Amino acid sequence: MRVFIAGGTGVVGQPLVRQLVERGHEVVATTTSPGKIELLEKLGAKGVVMDGLDAIGVGEAVAAAAPDVIVNQMTGLSETHAGKPNLRHPEKFFAATNRLRTEGMDNLLAAAEATGVQHVLAQSHASMNGQRTGGWIKTEDDPLEDLPVSAAILHLEKVVLAAGGGVLRYGGFYGPGANDDQVEMVKKRMFPMVGAGTGHFSWIHVEDAASATVLAVEQKVQGVYNIVDDDPAPVSEWLPHLADVAGAKPPRRVPKWLAKLLAGDMVVGMMTEGRAFSNSKAKADLGWTLKYPSWRDGFKAELA
Repeated sequence: MRVFIAGGTGVVGQPLVRQLVERGHEVVATTTSPGKIELLEKLGAKGVVMDGLDAIGVGEAVAAAAPDVIVNQMTGLSETHAGKPNLRHPEKFFAATNRLRTEGMDNLLAAAEATGVQHVLAQSHASMNGQRTGGWIKTEDDPLEDLPVSAAILHLEKVVLAAGGGVLRYGGFYGPGANDDQVEMVKKRMFPMVGAGTGHFSWIHVEDAASATVLAVEQKVQGVYNIVDDDPAPVSEWLPHLADVAGAKPPRRVPKWLAKLLAGDMVVGMMTEGRAFSNSKAKADLGWTLKYPSWRDGFKAELA
């Protein structure tokens, strides 16, 4: 197949390009930086400079590529685009990514319609953002938490599904380049346990996220899929383990009232009430086998 990847130099984009090429697909991948064209070429793709917010530029890039499928992996979470992580002001930190999930996604869908591309896949998110009622583990049939910072994700999912495409809800990324900032905070004991750490998270290694995406491309899936590992777990389990394998001291404990003052409502909600996700549908429908079924082994492999 001929695959157009919007956002080919991100933490999922790079292994995705490599895995698609290894399976014999022809890949055209985009970057916002001319300096990263060589990286894409080394991975085996044709590199194209594209701004996802430039509707004309997106249309021209897609038309020139003439792909069978478009995969949206565009985010703006690097320090270049988002600055230092600041979850107390998520509207600022996620501003660039939210524009790419709304305007950028709309531009890709318009380009797909104009050029006759029949299949579109898009990156969404499923880590701790399941609706905070009922059980701790959510399926694709359960709604996401409707928070102000979630509006862009909800828009992306709505328009992609309306176009007959597939939505891949990735868990929290770890692996090469994926959570370096988080690990550094843990090492500096700046990532505390809030309350009892009852909030649940789902994780996914970037290589496993890419392998699931390859299968979704090849099978032209429609609908929503949770791309997470087999081991959803509360913060009280994964945070001390992450600290241990990173060679850090155990995380400090902070009461909820103090964490709210220091870090804001979003962090407290994630750490104490977050809902994680099941991958049963993705494994059954895609025939997906994970390299790291649990973050317990994955964290060790990356950090020990």
